[in-house]
Amino acid sequence: MPLAMILSKNTALDSTNPKEIHLPVLLNEVLEFLKLREGGVYLDATLGLGGHSEAIIKKCPNISLLIGLDWDEEALELAAKRLKPLSPKAHLYRTNFKDMDLVLEEEGLKGVDGILMDLGLSSYQLDLSGRGFSFMRDEPLDMRMDRTETVLASDMINNLPEERLAELIHIYGEEPWSKRIARAIVKCRTEKPILSTLELANIIKKAIPRRFHPKKIHPATRTFQAIRIAINREFENLTTALKKAKKCLNPGGRLLVISFHSLEDRIVKHFFQNSENINIITKKPLRPKKEEINKNPRARSAKLRVAEKAF
Repeated sequence: MPLAMILSKNTALDSTNPKEIHLPVLLNEVLEFLKLREGGVYLDATLGLGGHSEAIIKKCPNISLLIGLDWDEEALELAAKRLKPLSPKAHLYRTNFKDMDLVLEEEGLKGVDGILMDLGLSSYQLDLSGRGFSFMRDEPLDMRMDRTETVLASDMINNLPEERLAELIHIYGEEPWSKRIARAIVKCRTEKPILSTLELANIIKKAIPRRFHPKKIHPATRTFQAIRIAINREFENLTTALKKAKKCLNPGGRLLVISFHSLEDRIVKHFFQNSENINIITKKPLRPKKEEINKNPRARSAKLRVAEKAF
């Protein structure tokens, strides 16, 4: 999709500068391990606000094409704004990365020379989107990456059976107090629907005994993470996207995946280890250096794994 078709669709975003609200994670490592070359074609499968893509084009201005995908319309518009000066080299699509093969088909390409997947939320989504990804402010319980989807986080919170709710919080959030949290949610929702982030965060906080509150994160962190993952089917989409990425890479092409969640990293690790025709470049995941974490504390949990298609 040409950049002109994406830009200026939402005037509320006109004054937002994506460079000021989000720093691309592990940027130097991404630029090094992608093996950028003149005439190459690269796919940023989770475009976000376009920080990695902008750096890729600036690092190697003689690449043939940069394709960017994102299913968050607002993030895509901000990325288009950022990449407009580089637009001859960038083709952006509003789609989920699990459909990357359809995008390559539309572009008339058989494969690409490198694929990047950054699985983290952008600072815009956390701080400014108003969709309830964070409990640092009171927002509606939405949590949809793709606003065309019909199920909101509030629907899940208010309608799922207690056992299913506990199961999701336990599996996707690795929350040891999942049953107690689910019980508290069901009790509160019988009195009135739970519709806001602070309301839900307070319920979770009270459900966990104070002496067992985690020291480094808010008590609601794991549950919010679990609900977001479930609403957006993140693990299912990641599994599909990894399989598609392997098929979409040219021989010698590299796949870079940045994860922020132990279960995400486990999915990527097992895929690399159990895939034929894949050479693992990073035996252990690369982590942000202390200097980067000081500049961008949200980078602290990032892990980068790299693999290369053999033939």
